[in-house]
Amino acid sequence: MTPNPDDSPPPTAGFPPTAPATAAPVAPTAAAPAAAAATPSLGRIETTLERLGADLLKQQRSDRRWRNFFRICWLLVALMVVGGLFSRTGGPVASGGPHTALVELRGEIGPDTEASAELLLGALKQAFQDPAAVAVVIRINSPGGSPVQSGILNDEIRRLKAAHGKRVYAVVDEICASAAYYVAVAADRIYVDKASLVGSIGVLMDGFGFTGTMDKLGIERRLITAGENKAMLDPFSPLSEKERAYLRSMIEQVHRQFIEVVKAGRGDRLKNSPEIFSGLVWNGEEAVRLGLVDGLGSLDHVAREVVRAEEIVDYTPQENVAERLAKRFGAALGHGVVRALREMAPLR
Repeated sequence: MTPNPDDSPPPTAGFPPTAPATAAPVAPTAAAPAAAAATPSLGRIETTLERLGADLLKQQRSDRRWRNFFRICWLLVALMVVGGLFSRTGGPVASGGPHTALVELRGEIGPDTEASAELLLGALKQAFQDPAAVAVVIRINSPGGSPVQSGILNDEIRRLKAAHGKRVYAVVDEICASAAYYVAVAADRIYVDKASLVGSIGVLMDGFGFTGTMDKLGIERRLITAGENKAMLDPFSPLSEKERAYLRSMIEQVHRQFIEVVKAGRGDRLKNSPEIFSGLVWNGEEAVRLGLVDGLGSLDHVAREVVRAEEIVDYTPQENVAERLAKRFGAALGHGVVRALREMAPLR
């Protein structure tokens, strides 16, 4: 049976009839205007970030420049400090009034020591050139050393005396022997303490020989030379009579040079005694009697009573800090080694 189109299903109890589904119109939203409004805000934010980034970069560059500047400053300060540590200082270029110029000759005389001709001559020249320096005093405390260095000092002291017309005095502390006395005789007058040690006018050449020891131990010395006398004074080779005679002749020639310098410096003040040039050492009182020195007196005595300029200005080049530290370290290291060896001694 065909259903009647007019027939419709009965309404469901409790529910209204359902309306046919139709397409609902879409209401306008605020998304598009909001997006349009957000575009200028994003642009301002990007501009602000760019400006902040540029400012930050500029600040970083400025900080880097300042850091580099301070690094350079610290580097310059460090270089100045290091230069001060490793440089020697001398006396003043000039003094305010008349004074006695002092130059110290301390320790062994040699090319690489505090008593080298190079260092002392710079101080002596400075002292002689100072118009306020009335006279120059060389205070000596040295056992001697190189005849070459002492010869240079003797020659230059005599030249400076003649060039500047100033008197030079030598004052001895503990010892003035050998090459140190070679320097002292260039002075116009020499003063000592009564217990000072003076003299040792002689020349020596020393060494060691191990040929007998090598024979006992069965050690063979293999030395190849070009030149008959090239290996002379080699401690592992015997010394021939010919070599001994040659060496003796050479040091006797140096001894004669020493004697001539002493006679030229002391002149008639030297007593006629064969012992003077024998290499002996005398105390200050006996040295006065022999004419090796002129009298007893300290540095202050000479400045006050002889030079008549009581103020003393020291022109001696001073050791730098690094050298003093190195010497102290070396002394401490040597002391430690000796102590360690003493502690190990009972173990033998």
